[in-house]
Amino acid sequence: MIHITRRETFNAAHQLYNPKWSAEKNREIFGLCSNIHGHNWELFVTVKGEIEEETGFVMDLKDLSQIMKKEIVNKVDHTFLNKDVDFLRGKLPSTEVFAVEIWKILQPIIPNFCKGTLHSIKLVETANHYVEYFGK
Repeated sequence: MIHITRRETFNAAHQLYNPKWSAEKNREIFGLCSNIHGHNWELFVTVKGEIEEETGFVMDLKDLSQIMKKEIVNKVDHTFLNKDVDFLRGKLPSTEVFAVEIWKILQPIIPNFCKGTLHSIKLVETANHYVEYFGK
């Protein structure tokens, strides 16, 4: 078993704000993040599998890049995640929730392009903050 990873980047804004709470409670819990703010995000998608003898690949990284761009990056780049992105609509777009939603999109697609499977999503929000999700 070997793991391969592709990195893509995008820019997007979000607001951590629970509409069930008062503005004061949102500021208390989320601090400055309760305001609309943006990030230069990094998305790492890792696929695991066996190396195919014919290609020497687990998966062609060009294919993985195209999937990431089509299914995620092109839909979120230069958007307001809270309102502009269908797969996040109605959800609090924390980095954790965002990573899980990305998994849900990519997990069924990856096996169509290789014998491998999705291993993890790593979503970097800032230089000091990222999440990793390995599925349920």
